[in-house]
Amino acid sequence: MNALFLAPVLFAFTMVMVIPFFLGIYYSMTDFNGVRTDLTFVGLKNYETMFSDPLFLHSFLVTVEYTVINVIFVNVVAFALSLMVTSNLKGRNFLRAGFFVPNLIGGIVLGYIWQFVFNNVITQTAASLGLNFLTKSLISNKDTVIWAMSLVNVWQYAGYIMMIYVAAIQGIPANLMEAASVDGANYWTRLTKILIPMMASSFTITTFLTLTNSFKQFDLNMSLTNGGPAGMYMMKAVKTSELLALNIYNTAITKNMWGDGQARAVIFFIVLVCISLVQVAINKRKEVEM
Repeated sequence: MNALFLAPVLFAFTMVMVIPFFLGIYYSMTDFNGVRTDLTFVGLKNYETMFSDPLFLHSFLVTVEYTVINVIFVNVVAFALSLMVTSNLKGRNFLRAGFFVPNLIGGIVLGYIWQFVFNNVITQTAASLGLNFLTKSLISNKDTVIWAMSLVNVWQYAGYIMMIYVAAIQGIPANLMEAASVDGANYWTRLTKILIPMMASSFTITTFLTLTNSFKQFDLNMSLTNGGPAGMYMMKAVKTSELLALNIYNTAITKNMWGDGQARAVIFFIVLVCISLVQVAINKRKEVEM
């Protein structure tokens, strides 16, 4: 009887997730271009080509850099905001809503909005104030474009992560913090010795979410920079802000190299799973230590 109730869900999961996953592995070993049905099995050729392609290698490194920046800054900002909105600050409920609202904006729309901000608002304001270092758009400079993308991501995603921290803080007994205060513990001691250790499980969740969200970033990358500006890597022209998901899209859809693109997607999946498992295992171990 239980299997009968689960059948519709299992059927949908099999059709949407399981079968496409294994078909993708098969297509990654063919010369599939999205149209032809007479496929030629090429084995691991697509994988060999991928690891010798400067565009893929550069996208992988940029994605790692972007992910590290976001994991750090999103969580730091979100935690600071959670401390603010759980304090006795007046209007804290309004601030919670305000900080969370950016997360409701779609990535495509968000990218175009911030593209206008970077290319027009900031540059024109800087010119009027005499701030020459900001008169050039941050997303047109290969040295600042990743930081600009990270700024937008923090602005959007920190409010969502903040709500997880808020739930964790509210789950800590108030009398515990009050008792520590009565015993003479200052705010920093209460924060580091009581609050943070008791929130260990929430740090596991938020780190996992920010890591996977950053590593899979696509829509914001496409609408904000579309991979630009141009740069050089391994003596070949590359798109300096093209993250891995956008690189896979451009390879498969734009260049019609579906087999090659699918091989990159398989490696992308394996790397993301491995990183996520390692991160969760490390955080779980820290939970026990705390």
